[in-house]
Amino acid sequence: MAHAYLSFHQEEILVGNFIGDFVKGKMMVSFPKGIRQGIQLHREIDKFTDSHPLVRAGQSYLRPIFGHYSTVITDIYFDYFLGKNWNRYSNQSLKDFTQSVYEQVGAYESYFPDRFGNLFYWMKKDDWLYHYSTIEGIQRSLTGLSKRTRFDSKMERAHLSLLEREDEFEVIFFAFFEDLKTFARQKMTEIQTLHDSD
Repeated sequence: MAHAYLSFHQEEILVGNFIGDFVKGKMMVSFPKGIRQGIQLHREIDKFTDSHPLVRAGQSYLRPIFGHYSTVITDIYFDYFLGKNWNRYSNQSLKDFTQSVYEQVGAYESYFPDRFGNLFYWMKKDDWLYHYSTIEGIQRSLTGLSKRTRFDSKMERAHLSLLEREDEFEVIFFAFFEDLKTFARQKMTEIQTLHDSD
């Protein structure tokens, strides 16, 4: 959800931002320039998020229970808070936004990496992005992720930790997301400027 929002209404950036986790090494050269820029932006957003002190503070509470899965869990918590507080960040309804995202990304199906196509089918069919805005939605998502991990991640119970400290995590989200928005916009401009000079 956050990656979609942080594509700032640029279609090819959105596609790259969406498929970023599925693109490895030499695959990059097979994409149009705009999608490559989106993949780069996705990676920069992830690096910024993982190293941010506010995010680390939130993860320090989760780590004793969930170990290294805390990183994935905080990402989903932040998608929940973005969806829950959507009117604070956009004049477009959340439902309209998610449908627009599926439509735009789906138009680039010929560029989908292996494994992403099936994921996207279910994401669109069940409107994952919209349902991230509810506790039930993120519980389903975390349970699904838990089933795909090699070890006992306990992620199917991570929504309970959110309910326990929702106010604290929300404060962290609001402060962090302002930093992230500023960073992502600047980084996108920087990446696009760099590519334009190639």
